[in-house]
Amino acid sequence: MSEHSDHLSGSGAGKPDADSPSGDRVVALEPAAKSQPRDAQPVAPVQPRVLAIANQKGGVGKTTTAINLGTALAAIGETVLIVDLDPQGNASTGLGIDRRSRRTSTYDVMTGDAPMRAAVIGTAVPRLYIAPSTLDLSGVELEIGQDRDRAFRLRNALDALNDMPDALHFTYVLVDCPPSLNLLTVNAMAAANAILVPLQCEFFALEGLSQLMKTVESVRTTLNPGLTIHGIVLTMYDSRNNLSNQVVADVRQHMGRKVYDTVIPRNVRVSEAPSYGKPVLVYDLKCVGSEAYLRLATEIIQRERELKAG
Repeated sequence: MSEHSDHLSGSGAGKPDADSPSGDRVVALEPAAKSQPRDAQPVAPVQPRVLAIANQKGGVGKTTTAINLGTALAAIGETVLIVDLDPQGNASTGLGIDRRSRRTSTYDVMTGDAPMRAAVIGTAVPRLYIAPSTLDLSGVELEIGQDRDRAFRLRNALDALNDMPDALHFTYVLVDCPPSLNLLTVNAMAAANAILVPLQCEFFALEGLSQLMKTVESVRTTLNPGLTIHGIVLTMYDSRNNLSNQVVADVRQHMGRKVYDTVIPRNVRVSEAPSYGKPVLVYDLKCVGSEAYLRLATEIIQRERELKAG
């Protein structure tokens, strides 16, 4: 994946930015507005579906799921924004976004210093964009922790995302949460339509899941009544390991239909891809990990259709 990251804007052609330290290509922020009849009524923007990818445990595949699910959704025609809400910035790095290119980040959005669109930049994957993160985000809780709207900073930023009438509109927003149940994760849950939970096939999987469910229920009660669990995706599955098989059986028994049919296997190509700044779907489309994420995207879209129909 090349490191040419496009600043978001519509579909206009890019031009070199002399101030960019990495020589990135920058695109005009919005396409030119089209003239409309004076009596034309403005069309209300369609809000994107917001899925928060959350689990308070680290190393369970949140970022890998965000990157590859976003790539798979973009590949089937959705316009996707990944919001990197983890101060480690692994989603940004995994999509090839050079740290020097992150001049406006989710830190600026959360502190109210910039709108979300100012942070959004393009990736080498068509229709896939990211609002990158920097280490500054680790201090945001201290900065906004006493503010009355501290839990709604992300929701407010996303509410305005599709407001510009002639700008590129997103259909999905995937929020990559940090590995803790802190104010950043609460912001993601308060802004989300639903939670997607990556769960590693390990011994303490169900114990960690119960803690997450309590937090989700608390957010639903106090901040976001419409919040649901979209699904649980089992990750790092090893069919040769009896423990993996037992975890799959236990989680399915306890959570029923909330568990996606698709299971993400342990796969060295999935682990290698981020070091090249690429989703595994770009790095090696035919590996078992890529095939699993494509199946997961198909399953998620199917659930979305069921939700809309129901």
